[in-house]
Amino acid sequence: MSKELIESEETKTGKQLYSYQKGAINKIFKCFEDAPEDYHLLYQLPTGGGKTVIFSEIVRQYLKLHQKKVLILTHRIELCKQTSKMLESFGVVNKVIDSKANLDDQEQYTCFVAMVETLNNRLNDGQLDISDIGLVIIDEAHYNSFTKLFKFFEKSFVLGVTATPLSSNVKLPMRDNYNELIVGETIESLIKNKFLSRAEVWAYNMGLTSLEVGSNGDYTVKSSEDLYTNSAMLNTLLEAYRKHSLGKKTLIFNNGINTSLYVYDTFRAAGYPTAHLDNTATKNQRKQILKWFKETPNAILSSVSILTTGFDEPTVDTIILNRATKSLTLYYQMIGRGSRILDNKDKFTVIDLGNNYYRFGPWGADLDWQKIFNAPDYYMDKILNDEDIEQNFKHEMPEALRAEFAKSQEVYFDIKECYTNSVQNGESSKVVLEKSIAQHAKICIENSEDLYDGLALAKMLGPDIEHRIQMYAKCISKSTHNFLKWLKDDYKQKLNTYLRENFDRVFEEIHGRPPED
Repeated sequence: MSKELIESEETKTGKQLYSYQKGAINKIFKCFEDAPEDYHLLYQLPTGGGKTVIFSEIVRQYLKLHQKKVLILTHRIELCKQTSKMLESFGVVNKVIDSKANLDDQEQYTCFVAMVETLNNRLNDGQLDISDIGLVIIDEAHYNSFTKLFKFFEKSFVLGVTATPLSSNVKLPMRDNYNELIVGETIESLIKNKFLSRAEVWAYNMGLTSLEVGSNGDYTVKSSEDLYTNSAMLNTLLEAYRKHSLGKKTLIFNNGINTSLYVYDTFRAAGYPTAHLDNTATKNQRKQILKWFKETPNAILSSVSILTTGFDEPTVDTIILNRATKSLTLYYQMIGRGSRILDNKDKFTVIDLGNNYYRFGPWGADLDWQKIFNAPDYYMDKILNDEDIEQNFKHEMPEALRAEFAKSQEVYFDIKECYTNSVQNGESSKVVLEKSIAQHAKICIENSEDLYDGLALAKMLGPDIEHRIQMYAKCISKSTHNFLKWLKDDYKQKLNTYLRENFDRVFEEIHGRPPED
């Protein structure tokens, strides 16, 4: 693929196309020529690849070659306005059909841009003449709200465009509504040829087994907010920002308004320039917040889903996924908000606090979109669940706690490996906890000068002990709340007893001298 700009012979508006965009248009028009008039074609291109540019040029050429009209459908009013503006830059006069539109002059237009719900109402009321619509273009086609309109366009060629040809509803696969998929440039190719920025990912190991999955197949807002609003998670978020993105323009995605407000309060209290945006904001408030975000170099914007589509701000330098999702589409949309390239920006940072990287793989991985389109259930079934993901984690102490055990070369203890070895040796599973307690005691003693220091360090090990207990419970397949609580309390008591009974002996073994009196 060449980076060289290639101007379409027909374009008289000053708009130019890249070679891969021109190639996509040629493929789509060839399908127009070969397929029946009611054919449904799906075109995939990554976020930032210029889908709107491509279908705007398609509209311009289609209207010149055919005596029929064009309709473009979007799912949000912001996308309607952006699409209308892009079409105008290609010399395509168009009419936006919104809730206030007067359709008395519809005969004067050959191109319409509409929101799905508004158009549905107008069509059911018989207010729009669609008898001569030859081409229907659906932006963000993976949303299922568009399918209700297909019955109105049984004699029209339908072109759906999306970055991820995987339905937002697993029960309504896209292959049921589209006859064919054309796959465009890959993310890796667009990065290599400097059309997109490269993502530098920092994936944190997060404990997410408390999250619940709702009827839509994704994690519920309630369970997400219960987890992501606790102080430990907020501290992890703040420390991750400080470590990887301090002073950089940052966009944070959350699952739930309350979570976003907690994030806003946390960053404001820490003295960072921060704003919050959700779908309850007025148009004026949204406009002011986005203007502030654009103009403030180190701005932090905490949001709730609404900026996943129809939002282009190339100066975004960091994307924080402060949420988990089971939606591949949402994963790609969120990260894609940081991929816009600038003269001084060829990479951006992604901080993943939802195990999304482990669930879906790297953004820009070489996905087989044809296979995903044709067999979405097969793809979804291969995605790891949270328990499987977390079983592969090597638990790490937070940096502040690890500093308290600086004299210990290793603080990690593999419960799963110890359990496997114990079973193979014919030992009781209780041996696992005994060995774990001995190792915890050892690192406490290594970093102490007397018993009181050791007991104080043992008190700091609460989260580490909890992780070990959870791993042990999974090994023995017993995890009721009361049992886990008893195990944890018993573990702490036995750790303190071990320290009191063995401190002097272990200290002398480690240091070659008795502890101080």
